[in-house]
Amino acid sequence: MIYLDYQATTPLAPEVAAAMTEAMAHYGNPNSAHRIGRVAAADVGLARERIMAALGKTDGRLIFTSGATEALNIAIVGAARASAPGRRRVITLATEHAAVLDTVMALRHEGFEPVILPVGRDGLVDLDIAEAAIDERAALLAVMQVNNEIGVIQPVEALIAIARAHGAATLCDAVQGFGRLDTPSADMIAVTAHKIHGPKGVGALWLRDGLQLPPLMHGGGQEQGLRPGTLSPMLCAGFGVAAQLAAARRAEDLGLVETLWREALAFFTGWRVNGALDARYHGNLNLCRPGIDAARLVSDVRGVAFSLGSACASGSGRPSHVLRAIGLNDREARSSLRLGFGRYSTSEELANAATLINEAAAMQKAAA
Repeated sequence: MIYLDYQATTPLAPEVAAAMTEAMAHYGNPNSAHRIGRVAAADVGLARERIMAALGKTDGRLIFTSGATEALNIAIVGAARASAPGRRRVITLATEHAAVLDTVMALRHEGFEPVILPVGRDGLVDLDIAEAAIDERAALLAVMQVNNEIGVIQPVEALIAIARAHGAATLCDAVQGFGRLDTPSADMIAVTAHKIHGPKGVGALWLRDGLQLPPLMHGGGQEQGLRPGTLSPMLCAGFGVAAQLAAARRAEDLGLVETLWREALAFFTGWRVNGALDARYHGNLNLCRPGIDAARLVSDVRGVAFSLGSACASGSGRPSHVLRAIGLNDREARSSLRLGFGRYSTSEELANAATLINEAAAMQKAAA
């Protein structure tokens, strides 16, 4: 099987598997005061240090969570509830992950006003539109660094500057950019392990110094009173090593991605790229070929693992909200697929996959 679905999840790095196997022997509760608990706590502490270093942070605090979805929920709901009276706007983009969009929309029930900013055909937000929406009524701006479906890179720093000028808190979903791009300067940053060759089931939320959020859940003082529950030292250790590797291998990994990107563009000449070509992470290639059924391609090309878009929404049967937001109609959206590649991908695999996908697409067109 050729794996080209790196935006959904990434293969576990061997170094991560080794670290997790070692940590499995440290079965103590990291909140226990005895020696076995302290050994487990040391695993968690080292992992926290490694993730902070990969983020390039020497200040603030890192809260472990079950993944980015939980981290985003803690940040969005917490920042909204902690906001000053009169700040009832929670602002985000139409192309955000469902973990952000659904959480922002749910805040309507608490009297907040969701503001969903549109994007252009290139997938990028217009800064003039953003500046008009982000004012003294804003409690929070939540923006994704790299889009998980089309790979475009938003002007995050410009958006953060606008929000800061109006006193609004800022949150960045950095899941797809962590370990690949420079860390944004947001007040809160959400990341997860399994997008950087780490284990599933563990993520983190970085908070700037002085930022206090109310917890979503109650039941213990773990994770600095913000996220109760017993941590898994094994998962934390794996995350820490994955973050350390991502930082150490960043140039090498990006070099491979650039090579594969150029090759992929040459292989898929009959396809149109969805989203910006320049402001983009090149490990994500979202393609449209009008007239083909992309869902059928996924089924027909059984030797290649690729997707239609977000794994979180792939079973809904609805066209991608991201593709609709950039102006594609339903037929175009259903004729689009996403290829993702990275550290363990090869040129040979990509070439073979392209042949299989192109052949299957041509057979569809011929039978139409």
